Amino acid sequence: MTTKTAISYGETEEFKKDFKKLLKKYRSLEEDLELAKIAAIELFHLKKINNSSVFPIPGYCSGEILVCKLKKFACKALKGRGSKSGIRIIYAFHVKTLRVDFIEIYFKADQENEDRERIKNYLL
Repeated sequence: MTTKTAISYGETEEFKKDFKKLLKKYRSLEEDLELAKIAAIELFHLKKINNSSVFPIPGYCSGEILVCKLKKFACKALKGRGSKSGIRIIYAFHVKTLRVDFIEIYFKADQENEDRERIKNYLL
């Protein structure tokens, strides 16, 4: 039995490029992202359960849109690291339409923080 989620998902072109690049290194990424949608994003926004994996980014949130960083992201390809894989996902949650747009995905060892310029461009 598959349950239809109330959240619809989309990706920016930049996210698609990031994802494709990381997918070459971490083969389980597609499956891992599907799990993160249920175990972190939907838990946080729909069920209001905070399992310390989703963090709204200060300065980019309003009553209508929350720009969040997903920190706990279990990546099977990164063996032995569990949910502290170092992969980060930046996304925008549209409160009224229950839509998530993935903005950025990166590996923390390659990039310290989110691309704030990219977030600003998304919000324009």
